[in-house]
Amino acid sequence: MADIQAALAEIKRGAEEILVEEELIEKLKSGKPLKIKAGFDPTAPDLHLGHTVLINKMRAFQQLGHEVIFLIGDFTGLIGDPTGKNVTRKPLTKEQVLANAETYKEQVFKILDPAKTRVEFNSKWMNELGAAGMIKLAARQTVARMLERDDFKKRYNGGQPIAIHEFLYPLVQGWDSVALEADVELGGTDQKFNLLMGRELQKEEGQKPQTVLMMPLLEGLDGVQKMSKSLNNYIGITDAPNDMFGKVMSISDDLMWRYFDLLSFRPIEEIAQLKQDVEGGKNPRDIKIELAKELIARFHDQAAADKAEQDFIQRFQKNAIPDDLPEVTVSAGEAQGIANVLKEAGLVASTSEAMRMIKQGAVKIDGEKVADNKLQIEVGSEAVYQVGKRKFAKITLVLS
Repeated sequence: MADIQAALAEIKRGAEEILVEEELIEKLKSGKPLKIKAGFDPTAPDLHLGHTVLINKMRAFQQLGHEVIFLIGDFTGLIGDPTGKNVTRKPLTKEQVLANAETYKEQVFKILDPAKTRVEFNSKWMNELGAAGMIKLAARQTVARMLERDDFKKRYNGGQPIAIHEFLYPLVQGWDSVALEADVELGGTDQKFNLLMGRELQKEEGQKPQTVLMMPLLEGLDGVQKMSKSLNNYIGITDAPNDMFGKVMSISDDLMWRYFDLLSFRPIEEIAQLKQDVEGGKNPRDIKIELAKELIARFHDQAAADKAEQDFIQRFQKNAIPDDLPEVTVSAGEAQGIANVLKEAGLVASTSEAMRMIKQGAVKIDGEKVADNKLQIEVGSEAVYQVGKRKFAKITLVLS
């Protein structure tokens, strides 16, 4: 029982919700390796750290001796996941899906053990289902039930079109669980409707319903919105080591712990000790460096991580950033121009002075020179700003 409690603690680490936890405990008590399913639609050629939250949890199950199924949604990718979308997604071509799928496989094996990972494509059973089978599957649910989904409901009430094929997406995702006889399915909190659909269809097929484990959506560098390439607040797992290091160092001290919980492979006890070290006076910057190095070593190698650290230190020593860095909070209702942020933070007397300093190349953010005097600073961002050789401040832009 002690082993089960230890395994459960690791499984629950960072998780948002487990449905149903009692069922999961019973499955763990059986002593049999469980089938752990997580699906990924290859809709883009590369992944960012937000995607790896689920993959990290798959790794945890893998290390506990369970069978991990990395499901590539080459069939669902042709539909387009409507989750969180206010418009119909443009379906990808078969060629795009397959090309992206190959890239996904290369990237996930930087985290998962390829020898212990079962890779499946859901076209394998969906193509066999055929048109008649798809109609029978569609008959399992009503339009009213589909409109219970928050994103569909919002689009319907707002007069935004919903294509009929979008209703098929949760059904197909649920049928994947039937085809794989999944014991556990992992997904983001935004996937709850789809994940529960798997439970419903499994019950109807006489299978034991899967346990649903939902992971939170990782906030991006701004600390506000979820990590997304479209929002440009992401850290790509194929980013160059120095870029990855600089991005990790730019996150807020509070967000750092969120990243530790969801991205680090350090034991829970070790992270707790790091928190105590900071409470005892250790500089959070030193802890953040450890996080940056861990991630770079994972996606590149240890030598790249060490070099990125040295490059970062040299760059900041060259810029002579003081240890007693003043921290300033600037309130705003929306994104602000760089000149206005500098003025409100007291680093310049006026926006015209800010413009002049930018033109002279005398303004830097996290050690990087600012060239665009129209640069917009997003609400929620936190960074070290420098004007000239002696004016520094750690500025956080908060919502007013």
